[in-house]
Amino acid sequence: MNGGADLGGMMGFGAVVEEENEPNFHAQWEARVLGLTIALGACGKWNIDQSRFARESMQPADYMKSSYYEIWLYGVTNLLKEHGMVNDEELASGTASLPPVSIKKTLRPEDVNTTLMAGGPANREEQYPAGFSLGQQVRTINNHPKSHTRLPRYARDKIGVISKVYGVHVFPDSSGQGLGEAPTWLYQVSFMASTLWGDEKPTQDSVTLDLWQPYLKANT
Repeated sequence: MNGGADLGGMMGFGAVVEEENEPNFHAQWEARVLGLTIALGACGKWNIDQSRFARESMQPADYMKSSYYEIWLYGVTNLLKEHGMVNDEELASGTASLPPVSIKKTLRPEDVNTTLMAGGPANREEQYPAGFSLGQQVRTINNHPKSHTRLPRYARDKIGVISKVYGVHVFPDSSGQGLGEAPTWLYQVSFMASTLWGDEKPTQDSVTLDLWQPYLKANT
């Protein structure tokens, strides 16, 4: 979706300032938010794409003035409310009142490292041949979905070249809406910087994006 998270190519926000010796967390509550997000993600009520969409759904003005973990807290709170696991009254009072909701799994402390190291592989078996080949010129589609997508706004309706074929992976646009995995081919696509950012950009610079087959069409 075109929300506060889709900032690529937008002007007026200033330079990204790197914090020297930045700690993992600036406050203890940030560590707790990360822990909550990981533990609740393991319960099986939503997937990683739905979790991303929950964060992206924050109103752009609020998103831009919120810190990284404030956005994560917003996302996981909305997911909890959406699945009937908490309500506003409970959040305000700090007291549980809703009946418990059944979950698929509990992430125990001793299993955290193993679970994180295992990750969540998104590659799937091939069901049909790839639609594009290495070195082929393609053009991205130009659409503005209201749901989750991994095609950034600045790269829509742009010409690029297939620089790597990854294989078949879960399609996040479908997964993010809870519509199933809809596995499809995933490619690395290389774009000239001038194609994305304008003719004044150096001609030797390029940008690569990992893009799914439904985002692409042959450039004829």
